[in-house]
Amino acid sequence: MRLRNWIAVVVGVVLLAAAGGIGFWVNRSGLKAADDVHKADSRALAVNNGTLVGQLQMLSAAELGEFLNENPLHLGRGNASDRALLTAFAAKSSTFAYGAMLVGLDGKVINSSRTTGLPAAGNTGWKPLFASFQSGQKAGFSSIMAVDGTYLEAVGVPVMVGGSPAAILVGLNNVATTALQQYTVTLSSAVHLTAVADSTGTIAATNQEKLLGTQLDPAVRRAIAETDEEFVEYTTVAGTDMIAIVVRGLPGGWSYARIQTKKSFDGAVHTKSQTLNMTLGAMLLIGVLAMGVLGYRTQIQRRRADERFQALFQHAPDLVSVLNADGRIEYSSPSASAVLGFEEGRLVGSSVFDIVHPDHRDYMREQFTLLVSRRDAVLRLQCQVRSGTGDYRWFEFTASNQMHNPSLHGVVINARDISENRAFQERLAHEAQHDALTGLPNRRRMQDALGSSLRAEPVAVLFVDLDGFKPVNDVHGHEAGDELLRQVAERLSACVRERDVLARVGGDEFVVLMPGVMSPADTEAMTGRIRHALSLPFLIGGHQVQIGASVGVHHAPGATDPDEALRAADHAMYAVKKSRQGQPQPRAGRHRAAE
Repeated sequence: MRLRNWIAVVVGVVLLAAAGGIGFWVNRSGLKAADDVHKADSRALAVNNGTLVGQLQMLSAAELGEFLNENPLHLGRGNASDRALLTAFAAKSSTFAYGAMLVGLDGKVINSSRTTGLPAAGNTGWKPLFASFQSGQKAGFSSIMAVDGTYLEAVGVPVMVGGSPAAILVGLNNVATTALQQYTVTLSSAVHLTAVADSTGTIAATNQEKLLGTQLDPAVRRAIAETDEEFVEYTTVAGTDMIAIVVRGLPGGWSYARIQTKKSFDGAVHTKSQTLNMTLGAMLLIGVLAMGVLGYRTQIQRRRADERFQALFQHAPDLVSVLNADGRIEYSSPSASAVLGFEEGRLVGSSVFDIVHPDHRDYMREQFTLLVSRRDAVLRLQCQVRSGTGDYRWFEFTASNQMHNPSLHGVVINARDISENRAFQERLAHEAQHDALTGLPNRRRMQDALGSSLRAEPVAVLFVDLDGFKPVNDVHGHEAGDELLRQVAERLSACVRERDVLARVGGDEFVVLMPGVMSPADTEAMTGRIRHALSLPFLIGGHQVQIGASVGVHHAPGATDPDEALRAADHAMYAVKKSRQGQPQPRAGRHRAAE
């Protein structure tokens, strides 16, 4: 009897040990899968933010290139004309408001919009910028340079003369006020540090503003310089285990890093896993001491494990749904309430296409039909989804065909809200094609519209140049000039037709495109409206000022080269301006408007 009892005990212990081992293995596998998903999501977020950083850098270089295209430079040391152009550029630029300068290929300053507060020619921060040009790149970015307590970044593009670089146009950013810093501050979190660092590891943008100009942790700097690892784990001097997600290869040798404690990164998943491991260990001990309660304890533990899984699943930030073959929702995770604002269970039984934006509905039906027709197919796409409040938000979907899976028998949908990322990307695209001062399409957007229209029909091109604008700047200052340009844009917008395109193409130059118009009568009417609208007094800073406009007109037949059509309108404008030489020109008024 005793032997049989021992045998029963041994068998029970073996079975319990086997069950415990399986539990540990399942927990470890689940933890690994959760870690893999978490790392993949964190990596994707870091890469996306790193890409946005690179785009912002290249947009700043593109602004310098546009300045060179529109403003020929003399390149003489201290040339007054060049200095005036640099000063005007810095005053109007939201990116390089700190200043702009011309430097020679030897690093010496040729000209500058400011006389003080410039980085010294021997500053080591210049090295990455000049190294970029030596390697044949078209834009260069410096390391962070401290000047009188201000941290600066220099962005440069070569000034080409005869096909070879003759000098470098440099724009200076005060990194504390850049769009990159403003965006990074929006990522503020008590859990992690977001930082964009230059090639030396100096922080150029961060969600913790007090760290601007400081150095990244030496372990992170070494990892950036010596390894290709995306996830860098290290221990601080205080003994805290940390993890950094690093994206390298940004323009100028810059990098993006998202840093937090290992504990906060691992989060609740590891905590629950450790708790489960301890519970399983306790089960083994209890099983050895009391085999009689083995079955009961196992059942209780399994139920607790299911409850823990459900708790984690309910608080997951992603939406999980299961659809039948017709696209009706058979299951929707509780997170639908927090993310979309629908009451829990309300979406069950409805068609998923009812909450998809009408513009995307046909495409989503087509993709869903294709997915259902292919076994084990996986589809990833983006579309807008209606929330419980009626507004539409952007989501990224991963759909998996699990119709053959007896446990699911449906299409599994995982969805994540990407509205903020989409809004930021759209804002970048809008800023790249619109004038920051007036909000009108810029030269690039206008040329695209002109080329597109000329492929299908004739276009009347009106080139508008303001008369008397410079005196306004001279008398009242550049801020008054900027306000005048904004009011001019509003009046011109009121003159054009619905199909017309109005763009600001230079300092005080505007272009109106009239697709489908070849009649001189139409363009004469438009010219008259423009000249009349701009001849009326403007109220600027409490003063009335008057200006005029010279309007050049060119009727471009269909299939005309867009650049040729624009040049012809420009020449026509200059001919009008020349014909009016000697006539009284508008002057900047100094009298204050009647109150």
